[in-house]
Amino acid sequence: QVQLVESGGGFVQPGGSLRLSCAASGFLFDFYAMSWYRQARGKEREFVAGISNSGDSTNVADSMKGRFTISRDNAKYTVFLQMNSLKPEDTAVYYCHAPWFNGWGQGTQVTVSS
Repeated sequence: QVQLVESGGGFVQPGGSLRLSCAASGFLFDFYAMSWYRQARGKEREFVAGISNSGDSTNVADSMKGRFTISRDNAKYTVFLQMNSLKPEDTAVYYCHAPWFNGWGQGTQVTVSS
């Protein structure tokens, strides 16, 4: 059974940083690509970043490029999202996603406000 558990969300002031983690279990983590999505209140869920199974290839949404970085530690079955220079519009629930299985975590809230 695929299980994804996010952590690391919280409250941060504009310009601050957060690092999200997603602990995966129930599948051979290093065989599969992983992604992060987010959903702001009243908006549709949107793609944030993706990473290949090896970690050699990454993709970040244009609006977050240069500020967000996705990475993974296959030995620890964990995928990360480093978020820098956060803006109020980054406020959302952030979800870890295992595309092959269409698996989703429960989400972690990120609030950017002064």
